[in-house]
Amino acid sequence: MKIERITLDPKVMGGKPCLRGLRVTVGTIVGLVAAGQSIEAILEAYPYLVREDIFAALSYAAWRAEEYEVGLASA
Repeated sequence: MKIERITLDPKVMGGKPCLRGLRVTVGTIVGLVAAGQSIEAILEAYPYLVREDIFAALSYAAWRAEEYEVGLASA
């Protein structure tokens, strides 16, 4: 996974995962793909992104979707 393309900065989009410090969140990209937008259409709408950014956003979202928290037993 190209994790270096995903940035988390409290000063950018409230700390949401973004692409390369830009104001484009992983959630925005995932939402566009889920709505049926092609990679080409997304790149046309966001000309400062590259294909690798789209794949990095999807990989990051898939990775996060697989995470879960395990509660610790209280004493």
